[in-house]
Order: sequence, then C-alpha cells, then structure tokens
Amino acid sequence: MADLRSTFIGIKSPNPFWLASAPPTDKEYNVRRAFQAGWGGVVWKTLGSEGPPVVNVNGPRYGVIHGPDRRVLGINNIELITDRPLEVNLREIKSVKRDYPDRALIISLMVPCDEDSWRDILARIEDTEADGVELNFGCPHGMAERGMGSAVGQVPEYIEMVTGWVKKHSRMPCIVKLTPNISDVRKPAEAAKRGGADAVSLINTINSITSVDLDLFAPQPTIDGKGSHGGYCGPAVKPIALNMVAEIARHPETAGLPISGIGGITTWRDAAEFMALGAGNVQVCTAAMTYGFKVVQEMITGLHDYLDSHEMELSDLIGRATPNVTDWQHLNLNYVTKAVIDQDACISCGRCYAACEDTSHQAIAMKPGRVFEVIEEECVACNLCVDVCPVEDCITMRELELGEIDKRTGLPRAGYANWTQHPNNPMARAAE
Repeated sequence: MADLRSTFIGIKSPNPFWLASAPPTDKEYNVRRAFQAGWGGVVWKTLGSEGPPVVNVNGPRYGVIHGPDRRVLGINNIELITDRPLEVNLREIKSVKRDYPDRALIISLMVPCDEDSWRDILARIEDTEADGVELNFGCPHGMAERGMGSAVGQVPEYIEMVTGWVKKHSRMPCIVKLTPNISDVRKPAEAAKRGGADAVSLINTINSITSVDLDLFAPQPTIDGKGSHGGYCGPAVKPIALNMVAEIARHPETAGLPISGIGGITTWRDAAEFMALGAGNVQVCTAAMTYGFKVVQEMITGLHDYLDSHEMELSDLIGRATPNVTDWQHLNLNYVTKAVIDQDACISCGRCYAACEDTSHQAIAMKPGRVFEVIEEECVACNLCVDVCPVEDCITMRELELGEIDKRTGLPRAGYANWTQHPNNPMARAAE
C-alpha cells in the first residue's frame, strides 16, 4: 500500500490532508475531533494581536450557491479572524500539540503591518510547540478594510517585508497564504520567496457577493437590511486555484517553492490534481463544513487506491503534471480530433445537437428518428458536445492519424510540433 506520510517544509504528518484556517479550526474542541477523524494537520484559525477585541456579526455569516440538487458549490464567508482571546487560543494550541505530536499544527497569523506587532505575537506563540506559522495575506473582507489581509497580500513589497520580519524573529517554518484577488499571483509568490518564506499556500478566498435578496434588495447574507462583500470558497473556485498553483509551480522565479494547495478540494481526486500540478500537500475547508470532519477518510482511502493502482508513491505524484502545462503558442495545432457518437449509448436527448447548432459549428446532424451524427467536414473538435452530453463516454474524440485526411480542410494531418513551426505563424514565415 502506498505510504501517505507527508513531510512538507520539514513538517511531518501522517497524510497530506490538512484542514485550512477557517471556522472549523477555531478551537481545541474542533481540532481534537478533526485529528480523531484522521486529518493529518490543521491550520489554526487566524490569530491576531491583543488589543481591541475582534467583533463578529451576530447574524448570518455565510451566503451559499447551490447546484440544482442543493449540492453546495460555493460559500461566501463574512466572518473575521478569531474573536476568542489570544491567551485562550495559545493555551489550547499547546494542549492539542502535546496530545497529538504526530500531527501538523500550524498557526495562522494576521496583525498590523509593523515589525513590533509581528515580533510580539511571534514571541507569544513560540511556547506552543506548534510546527509553523501561516501568514494570512489573503482575507478579502473586514480585516482587509483594517489594513491587513489582502490589503497586504496585494502589495508584493509588503509581503516581502513582513515575511522578512517573521523569519527574523521566529524559528518556525513560515508559509505565506496568497490572495487570488490580484492580476498576477506570481508576483506575490516571488515576493514571499525573496522574504525568505519556506512555502506559499493558495488560494485564499475570492472577493464576492453571492446573491441579492430581491425582497430586501440587499446582498446575502443580510444583516439588518444590509450586506457586505465576503470571501468565496468551495468547489466553484477549484479551477481558479488549480491555475494559480500551476502558474507558481512552472514560473522560473518560483519553481521549486513548496506549495500548499487550497481551493474547492472535496474529494481525493481534487487533492490529487492539486498535487499533480505541484502542491506538496492540500488544505480543505468547505468540504468539512458541508460533510463533516470524516470526509477525510474517503480522501485517504481514495488516494491510497489511486496510488496503488498506478504503482506510485506520493512523491511520484507531486508535480507530475506541471511539465505538461504550457502556453497557447506551444500547443500542437496539427493535433486533430473529431467527435464520435456511440449510437448504442445515445439516449437521443439532443443536447449535443442544440449546443453545436446554436452556439458552435453546426457539425451535428439530426437524422430521422432523432439519430444524431457528426458532420466531420464541419467538426473543429471543440469538445462542447462531449461536455454537454449527460451520458459519460457516449461522445468521444478520435485522433486523426498522421497523414489521414481532415475532411474539414481537405488536407492530411501534418507533423508540426506546435504553432511556432506552423506555416501560418508570421514568425515562421519571416524565418523562411
């Protein structure tokens, strides 16, 4: 059986599944139950410095986007960092770590952007024996409006400066949590690396309003007739998170920088995709909030089975897909496929026909008896028919062999490696 034990920036855990800093990790009771359920690590809900207490709303804190079957696709969260006293949190962290020495326990931190504040809180947490710190530079609401969170994470110079303070005043491994609310996530990652960060984690939540109450005419969740923007997470943000993880993993300036992947991870497969794109471990929040802590057991079993079936170890998976992420101009324009409909599997629903006829290339014909066939001369292999078909593997894409005639162009499939060699590329013509 594959060994799921994980070592991430020197931090050991029995598996690569950590709970992200969020409401599920805000107290000792929760964290103990999470460890009992099987989580390999926990990032404790963000702590702040002592001073005026943090005050959360005493009303709805979450707005939810549901799928047609009421499955949770995304959650908008307007909750702030911990509103529990710092000393209580520190005492509980020390107690949990004492009883679970084999589990990773990371402390998320957010304090004002001055060196004294960071030095003071780091001195306070050293005694907890926690395994590391995660700098919350991503919160897009509430704390950002106080000059913290994404207000720092959107300024690379601040990231580098604060990370440097943390490395200067602490012995603990340092993870920098990045905001997705920025045009190029590689820039803050570069800044974190320059500041001495041991790793980055991403993505934090996306600034959002999930819905509007059309009776109250206010964003949801609604507090006494008003609403606020919050942080969006859950399965809906996974594609955005995967892309940002891949961007950092393949960027020359940040390649090799350890990544903790976050964003919509609900199943073992989601986790495996993040790790294949370069994440050394993953952090989960929405899945635990939706299904409870024991969801990790399915993740552990699924990842075990996948690695065993592929005769791989965890280390073989990490970064396996990164070399295959490229830019458009390096794609092979002479790789040609055509849609093929399996008539035995087709249920004659007509979705492929409607999608192709109305919004694509009119490459599917409806014959008598609602028989749908691909018009190869018109098919550009866009894959839309595959995506809208409700029957798995009913429509597939067949690759043309080299030299086989493409009925759409009347030309044989050629052997250009990519667009840079294609004769229609102006640069290629100039070179000739």
